[in-house]
Amino acid sequence: MDTLSIIGIAVALAMDAFAVALAAGTTLRPLTFRRCFRLAFHFGLFQAMMPVVGWLAGLTVQSFVATWSHWLAFLLLTIIGGRMIFLAVYNEQEHDRPAADPSRGLTLVALSVATSIDALAVGLTLAMLEVTIWLPALIIGLVAGCFTLTGLFLGARVGALWGKQIEVAGGVLLILIGIKILLDALWNDGGIAAALLTSIS
Repeated sequence: MDTLSIIGIAVALAMDAFAVALAAGTTLRPLTFRRCFRLAFHFGLFQAMMPVVGWLAGLTVQSFVATWSHWLAFLLLTIIGGRMIFLAVYNEQEHDRPAADPSRGLTLVALSVATSIDALAVGLTLAMLEVTIWLPALIIGLVAGCFTLTGLFLGARVGALWGKQIEVAGGVLLILIGIKILLDALWNDGGIAAALLTSIS
């Protein structure tokens, strides 16, 4: 597989991370270096690790991943998005309450997993195509990290202008991303990963 194809896959996989970072950026005020690093590092790390895990697993867990991965991503993003909406509305009434921080704890881990599910399927497919995984995993992780930073900065700028309404919109966006992942998998038999790799194989 040529480098240009790998970059194309990495960009497509990073779009979910970008959209989630855009939503997360609305709640991260101030947008500190530490918060940006945590999100970009974890999103990039999980995006890089998931293809390796899928590649190592090969065909062993392919049917399980195809059956349940989109449901897991949908569930995680719906829960997190609903929580963001609830806290945005609640904090509107309780101004002394701190805003939710998606760059910490279980929320960070859940977002990292949810945005990297497609990368796991990519690893499985690359194993079937007998493609060495290490360079694709590195590129996928780096691109995801860069897209995450871009989404964070854009989200923070928009959030600073429109405040709580954007936090609610961010939560809705996460839920819509989860629905999109689910419908994509149900309607297209494998979703973005299968479509991408079918087109270049």
